Amino acid sequence: MEFTKKFLRAKSPCADGFRWFSRHVEDGTGYQEALDTLVNAGRVEDACWLLGQFGPTNAVLEVDALEAEAIVFAGTVEVRGSIDVATVIQAGRSIRAGGGLRAGSSIVAGEDIRVAGSIISQGTLQAGGDVRADWGVEVQGDITCLGDLRAAWDVVCHGKLSLKGGAFVGQDLIVDGLVECGKGLRVGGHLTGADSLRAGQGIVVGGAITGVAHLEAGWGIKAGECIHTQGAIKAGESLCAGEDIRAGHGYGVYAGLNVQQETWDSSAQVWSPQRPEGLRSGLWLGASPLNP
Repeated sequence: MEFTKKFLRAKSPCADGFRWFSRHVEDGTGYQEALDTLVNAGRVEDACWLLGQFGPTNAVLEVDALEAEAIVFAGTVEVRGSIDVATVIQAGRSIRAGGGLRAGSSIVAGEDIRVAGSIISQGTLQAGGDVRADWGVEVQGDITCLGDLRAAWDVVCHGKLSLKGGAFVGQDLIVDGLVECGKGLRVGGHLTGADSLRAGQGIVVGGAITGVAHLEAGWGIKAGECIHTQGAIKAGESLCAGEDIRAGHGYGVYAGLNVQQETWDSSAQVWSPQRPEGLRSGLWLGASPLNP
């Protein structure tokens, strides 16, 4: 793809960006060359806008290690070692690293992100496919993922966590913002929140669920330790906790919301050592035999 002023004008760029582009990028310049020119001039936002307008390519950037102020690449970024950028890394397709991935502002991939180390962003993390880290994930802003999120260690998100797919976290999941998970949520350690959490399918947590405002799952909810929320607890099917289940003051605990009442004995079981205060639906059966 080659750029001309007429070609760019059709995308209705801002006046300042179009003037700069006209002065510094010659007609006939290649797509990636134009992106590099913008990034090298410190116009990273313009480069990201251009990539968003014209989309990805099948080009592949292959290097041993990558350290830069910013990277905007229209294709796939494949690094045998680690990636360290001071501000933004954005790829039209995938980002893959044999080590870790760190960015000072944001990490964006049109498709998957896969690293053998940790993912650290001082801003946001966004992927059009899956995100997978063989170590942990720590993001100061929002995480937006149109696939699954998988991490062997902790996932720490100081903003909103929005997943089209499911989440599979080996250790703890800590989220300060709203959590919206399209499929299931599985956490090996503790789940700690500060806002509401909703999963379209089931929630399974090895430790405790605490701090969450409202907690909701389309299927069942199971925790190895306690389930404590600031608001309501709603499960489409069964509820199970190794310790007590406690909703916020004045809120209820609901099991079996997505099944008929006649099937509560099998599909809306509530297992906990003590009957949850404010249990509004479901059949409490005492302590789970799996959590004596």
